[in-house]
Amino acid sequence: MRPSGPAIAAAIVLALQGIALAIIALVELFALGSGGAASMMSAIALIVLTLITAVALGAFAVGTLRRASWARSGGIFVQIIGLAVALASLTVEPKVWLVTLGVGGVSLVGLVLLIAATRRDGATDPRLQRQDPADGGSSRDGD
Repeated sequence: MRPSGPAIAAAIVLALQGIALAIIALVELFALGSGGAASMMSAIALIVLTLITAVALGAFAVGTLRRASWARSGGIFVQIIGLAVALASLTVEPKVWLVTLGVGGVSLVGLVLLIAATRRDGATDPRLQRQDPADGGSSRDGD
């Protein structure tokens, strides 16, 4: 079955977030050579974790296109973390509104799209249809 419009849009957002994180990790890797890190091991660990998250976002994007619930739920989790990071950036002085609105805005759009994809896919998934034992068929009542 073909993915819904919100699922395609959500997968694009997830893929773009993964690409952005991969670019950030590569920039940090090149900056590591300049010797600005207080702890080399911590910097390497952070770069590795960023790359792992980028790969996970790519997997969530592909899974969302394949209508996998684990991918949508993982994507929703990452979007909520993005919103938390955006809100936390409001405590930093001076406030960098471009970063706050960029991270928070993209995360909010991704969250809305993933919820819409979940609702749309759930409504058409035969595994989630209620079975009525009286007529032996599947029916969905409006609960």
